[in-house]
Amino acid sequence: MQSTLPLVLGLIEGLLNALTLAAASLVGSGAPVTYPLAVRVGLVALTTAAFAIFVADYADRRSYLMRASRELNLTRRGQLATTRLGRLALARSLLATGIACTASFTSATLPLPAGAALPDLSWLVAVLAVAALAGLGAALGHPFAGSPVRWAATLGCGGVAVTWIGIWLHIT
Repeated sequence: MQSTLPLVLGLIEGLLNALTLAAASLVGSGAPVTYPLAVRVGLVALTTAAFAIFVADYADRRSYLMRASRELNLTRRGQLATTRLGRLALARSLLATGIACTASFTSATLPLPAGAALPDLSWLVAVLAVAALAGLGAALGHPFAGSPVRWAATLGCGGVAVTWIGIWLHIT
């Protein structure tokens, strides 16, 4: 089972959700960061990851089955999708969803309690979340034959942009 996409998407999506939803609290212009806020942000990240990954992954797997049905000249449209292969596609999509949800919830929830524990230094959480994105970018750059520096800079800049958007939106 290919788990790279749901894992990476979950990690990035969780960090971006935390930065967007809690940015105002992290920089001191919103309500202070609390432990319940961390859990709520994590649940939002989990919910959006669950919906997006399941729909996209299952649609992708079903489209492969539909294409294979056409190429095999099967008489009924979607015939493969109603077989054991269709159930396997559903099971694998559910597994991918579980991986993405776990990664998203974890990456959205873990940085925020530091802001609750250190309210005067809560802005450090935003810095650490952006650094985590940059670190993930660097980690992804090498195995995918890219420049780790370019990957790190791109994800780090994305984190800064999302943090700025979160501050501007002032959700918390």
